Amino acid sequence: MKRNVLSWCAALVFGLHLAALPLSSEASDNALEKIGSSGVLKVAVPQDFPPFGSVGPDMKPLGYDIDMAALIAQELGVKLELVPVTSTNRIPYLTTGKVDLVISSLGKNPERQKVIDFTEAYAPFYNGVFGPEGEAVSKPDDLTGKTVAVTRGSIEDLELTKIAPESAVIHRFEDNSSTISAYLSGQVAFVATGNVVAASINEQKPNKMLESKFLIKNSPCYIGINKEQPALMTKLNEIIASAKNSGALESISQKWLHTKLPQDL
Repeated sequence: MKRNVLSWCAALVFGLHLAALPLSSEASDNALEKIGSSGVLKVAVPQDFPPFGSVGPDMKPLGYDIDMAALIAQELGVKLELVPVTSTNRIPYLTTGKVDLVISSLGKNPERQKVIDFTEAYAPFYNGVFGPEGEAVSKPDDLTGKTVAVTRGSIEDLELTKIAPESAVIHRFEDNSSTISAYLSGQVAFVATGNVVAASINEQKPNKMLESKFLIKNSPCYIGINKEQPALMTKLNEIIASAKNSGALESISQKWLHTKLPQDL
């Protein structure tokens, strides 16, 4: 019995000694190295949130986030593996190692920042004022004397009411369909809505395409990565910056959102 107790104590001391040693490179898990050595980048993407991510007629994923994932995989020189997720499981998939990145119209907030890290913004997600191409409107004061449709009680309604000039004529409708119809029928000159709604309307190629005029409330999308991955963070931010400078990100925005990237993205 005495020998067993001594053996147990020795094992305990040895275990504590190991625990005190610095973590090996394998244990610290350099995600960028792991992606490079495996030759595969696993990315969580949406499958039911067009134009960021959906399933096409050929049952293949398509959208803004899918193109962004492909761009990053190409820049890293690895194969892309897309992992469809929902809004509720996308972060758990990342933290449990099922994916390397989350590119799923992910917004940044303090609660999420406690769990994961975020790159620089890669996609615009905002409420704004939209109107026909060529109309010189770039700020709230430019709506002086102009008509604007908005859905009653929406975020864009509340925010536009705060900043619109008194002479702007705001027509409030009970739902998004009525709001958009008012613009397309010529009842109003402009519409306040979300950029995703505008992109969805533009997909239908209406006679009056919706061009972004100015932002009302901004909540861009970020790539989510696990905590304590500085090498991966630096590389991803370099790729995003390069895509902005080269026009690659602008092309993705024009393709899926039918609008220019905001200058402050």
